[in-house]
Amino acid sequence: MKITLAYGSNGLAVELPENRVTIVQPLHSAGLPNERQAVADALTKPIGARPLHEITKSGQKLCISFSDITRATPNERLIPWLLENLAHVPRENIVLINQLGTHRPNTDAELEKMLGRDVVKNYRVLNHEPENPAELVQVGNMRDGKPAFLNRHVVEADLRIVTGFIEPHFFAGFSGGPKGIMPGTAALETVLSNHRADNIGHPNSTFGITTGNPLWEELREVALRVGPSFLLNVALNHKREITGVFAGDIIEAHQAGCEFVRRSAMQKVAEPFDVVITTNSGYPLDLNLYQAVKGLSAGARILKPGGTLILASECREGVPAGTPLDKLLHANPEPAKLLSKLTSSADTFPEQWQAQILAQIQLKHRVLIHSSIPAETLAELNLTSCPDISAEVGKCLNRLGPQAKVGVLPYGPVTIPYLGN
Repeated sequence: MKITLAYGSNGLAVELPENRVTIVQPLHSAGLPNERQAVADALTKPIGARPLHEITKSGQKLCISFSDITRATPNERLIPWLLENLAHVPRENIVLINQLGTHRPNTDAELEKMLGRDVVKNYRVLNHEPENPAELVQVGNMRDGKPAFLNRHVVEADLRIVTGFIEPHFFAGFSGGPKGIMPGTAALETVLSNHRADNIGHPNSTFGITTGNPLWEELREVALRVGPSFLLNVALNHKREITGVFAGDIIEAHQAGCEFVRRSAMQKVAEPFDVVITTNSGYPLDLNLYQAVKGLSAGARILKPGGTLILASECREGVPAGTPLDKLLHANPEPAKLLSKLTSSADTFPEQWQAQILAQIQLKHRVLIHSSIPAETLAELNLTSCPDISAEVGKCLNRLGPQAKVGVLPYGPVTIPYLGN
């Protein structure tokens, strides 16, 4: 049987034995027939809040926080529609902040592609600067006592409008909601405090859990300190069509969106597989290896101990080279030593959360990567290249015998697979 995996911009076809394969994917949700009207209706009848038009005044300073290029949010549609609703507010009173978290800044060309040329030309659009003290304001402390810093435009605004999309998240439970403020517009040191090893290693810091998840609960606390924030989040299908719109109170609307996504994304699997093929949902989510750890984490949930985990993730930007994750993995290629270093250190290193989760997976499973990253580069990171997924699966099944089974997550971490009878 031929299966198309979400990979890069065009997908990746693999040939697998039909009688040995189970496909695990979200329930299909059709795109809304009129996305623009659905967004307008949600802004007019929000969840737990008054209509956006009523709570925004012409003299207010507004800050719109939007997700960066590593997210599939349809900013090119959402942001212009949102700005239409805010036509009564002078443009000079509105600033748009790219919620980079600790990711790289997006280029002018990327911003134009993400938001549309007219938005970039007519409004102030800024990349968040997580390491620039002049652009950060303290909002109390983190649970470990360290200061909590957020983008000053976010803090100083009379109202924040937080946009994004909701999908399962491998350690924050779900994306969207307060994550658009914290870590989206937080200082690097603030993100490091929240993403410290004990939070990442907590059993509730995983897909689908927010309540009782110490990492998510702390980021919620920090996000709420800045005052009123209005949420505009959407749910998407694999075609980036909007399937649901959730606007209003940043917590209540997010909770409604999470439950909507949970119903389609959570898929029960009766027993673990010998081999699991997963992805990172294709472009733009599979831009690099840093993001691709999410896809590995989803696949590992339904894999037998010692099983083979194959990730198809284009990684057109590489690891990327020279980033904190790249340096961490090069300096500590053995997963056991890396994990020991991260969990025993009093310090938190940039991007160590991805390295920690990757090491945890590598200690339990055989991990293979199909990507554009050269095999020799992967080998330096203690990872193995898989140039031909179909051939590799055939080898695994021949070695394991006729009872061995393969699970496939063609859309990767937009599915939350879980074991149950």
